Amino acid sequence: MALHRRMQILRLSLVMVVAVTILLGTPTPTTAQSLLPPQALPGCPDHCGNLTIPYPFGIGTGCYLERRFNITCENSTQQPTTRLMTSNIEITNISLYDGELQILQFAANDCYDAQGNLTTRNNSRLRVPPPYTISGTKNMFVAVGCDTYAFFTGYRGGQKYTTGCVSICDNLDNAIDQRDTCSGVGCCQTKIPSGLKNQTVTLRSFNNHKAVWHFNPCSYAFLVQEGEFNFNSTSFRELNDTARLPAIIDWEIGKGNELCNIAAKNESTFACKANSYCHNRSSGYICRCLPGYEGNPYLPDGCQDIDECEASDSCSIGTCINTAGNYTCECPKGYKNVDMDKKSCIKDNGRAKLSLLLIISLGASGGFLLLLSGSSWIYWGMQRRKFLKLKEKYFKENGGLLLQQKIASQGGTVETTKIFTAEELDKATNNYHESRILGEGGYGIVYKGILAADNNKVVAIKKSKIGVPTQKEQFVNELIVLSQINHRNVVRLLGCCLESEVPLLVYEFVTHGTLFEHIHGKKRKGSSFSLELRLKIAAETAGALAYLHSSALMQIIHRDVKATNILLDENYIAKVSDFGASRLIPLDQAQLATLVQGTFGYLDPEYFLTNQLTDKSDVYSFGVVLIELLTSKVALSFDSPEEERNLASFFVCLMEEDRLNQILDDAIVNERNIETLKTMANLSKRCVRLKGEDRPTMKEVAMELEGMRITEKHAWGKAEIFSEETKYLLGTPNSDASPVAFRADCGPSTDVNSI
Repeated sequence: MALHRRMQILRLSLVMVVAVTILLGTPTPTTAQSLLPPQALPGCPDHCGNLTIPYPFGIGTGCYLERRFNITCENSTQQPTTRLMTSNIEITNISLYDGELQILQFAANDCYDAQGNLTTRNNSRLRVPPPYTISGTKNMFVAVGCDTYAFFTGYRGGQKYTTGCVSICDNLDNAIDQRDTCSGVGCCQTKIPSGLKNQTVTLRSFNNHKAVWHFNPCSYAFLVQEGEFNFNSTSFRELNDTARLPAIIDWEIGKGNELCNIAAKNESTFACKANSYCHNRSSGYICRCLPGYEGNPYLPDGCQDIDECEASDSCSIGTCINTAGNYTCECPKGYKNVDMDKKSCIKDNGRAKLSLLLIISLGASGGFLLLLSGSSWIYWGMQRRKFLKLKEKYFKENGGLLLQQKIASQGGTVETTKIFTAEELDKATNNYHESRILGEGGYGIVYKGILAADNNKVVAIKKSKIGVPTQKEQFVNELIVLSQINHRNVVRLLGCCLESEVPLLVYEFVTHGTLFEHIHGKKRKGSSFSLELRLKIAAETAGALAYLHSSALMQIIHRDVKATNILLDENYIAKVSDFGASRLIPLDQAQLATLVQGTFGYLDPEYFLTNQLTDKSDVYSFGVVLIELLTSKVALSFDSPEEERNLASFFVCLMEEDRLNQILDDAIVNERNIETLKTMANLSKRCVRLKGEDRPTMKEVAMELEGMRITEKHAWGKAEIFSEETKYLLGTPNSDASPVAFRADCGPSTDVNSI
């Protein structure tokens, strides 16, 4: 009995020992978390569900740097939801190092039934307050569908930016290729401008999905983080069940262009604390830990030193000694440090060292003169070879070989332009500082440059966007095209530089901005922008395009005529610019098959449908510009009712209903010039006919506009408006009788021109 009792006591003791051992060996959550550097201010919550909330962000009053970094943590659901301030923007990740937030953004959709009736249409919108902007480098705009066109509209300050893409396919097999690429068949994608504060996604269909409804009743469009959406055979089905996708927005510290050098002057408000450095953003800054440190650079104690000696492989030989932001290896006896930072040890062989010194001293006395004379030659030879190889690499990457091939194919007709060095253009643009940006086009950014070596001559320098091979090809194309042109109303190419990281074009600086700015934007002058001046600009532009079509060595089709590509100098002389999309047409060809390029609102519908590019495509685009000059309205406006969105279509409809006065700009209408306005309107109407063969040539357009200028400028021209000479210039009064491309009821249109 006593033995049995002793055995029970022994078993109980063993159980207690095992339990205590397990408890002591298992780290508690508090212990594990205490090993990580702090992320939030003391006493503030640092998590919302599984998401870490690092300072300057914070949950609740007193826990964030500024109100715009306030985070709302909703605990109403099983998994807490993190939202930006009090908005409905859900945050899924916060990056201190990159200054980014990952959010979930709604997708737009556009669905129809089998008869083509609209069943569902949802646009997607996102608006973020300062200091947040929509990332232009980490996001892509994507549209998915087989009867789909989509637009992305955003604002940077007061400037509006619109882009979009088209996706068309006949069946599911055509939509899904073996590489699962988003290349315009079933799926299309494009980059967006950087620094946008808000965006809207608009989605439409060409034929209401009637032809493809059995496998694709809906279109989808969305902004998505690059790499987070891959188009494949299941995308149509998956998007039907996907409401939101991840996107990236950028954030920064500072108010109103407060960069690092300015912010650091005020220590009380400077956000970067101990052991950190400041990194500039577009109009503010972010903070990062110095190398060898970790933690949160915004907290009062700053970043903490990393103890590299805790890693088992820090020193393969010797003892690791941790230092502030670094470490060294203390070598054992018989070893020495081999490098300046003392992070590795090698065996110290004194005898071998003595022998090496003796050999060096004997050899140096005999070879000193040879080394002295030859070393400098070898060094400079290697440097020169390295420099030439680098220049050759950039030359090839920037399309130099393509340029040589095009010159050879055209019989060497490209005139020689000045070759600028990269150093000259770096200095001229103050290293491409943001303050020198004049504008951003489809194929590059234009900077204002000052050439110190040429009496401080002001020029415009066009720089291709980094890492886009197709844009480099467009630059070579623009160089070829501009080299064929010598006309006072075409922007003049001064030179180029292909031996830099990206290709550069240098052309004359046109001081007075674009025609778009004068009739729509910040430079609009209202009544002072008279009809006579508008006629002058139209006639000069038409003359330049007529020259391109019929007077150059080879026919040149601009392919992107629009108000933003017409520049004005200080005397309001028009200059046609941006030839990146232009094409050279041999004299024995009337048309050229190409991929469709251009700008919605100006795009020739016949070219859009057939891919056949002719000189009449430029006539259509110019007709839209002429209508803009008459009405002071933009070519494509999503803010207007649907029947008024396409300016050309609405203008022709009003003319057909004899309501021209309702759309003309009141600032230019008076009793004296009403006949001139009607003549201009009829010419515009003829230019935008659906069939290219029914449109006039640019030469005919230029002659008619020049005749209108004479009529408007000289009072005697009014009395003999239909004299023989004027009739020759203006054309016959009934020349607008041919059919046009638009309906006559001004109602909603499903024609291509309503795009």
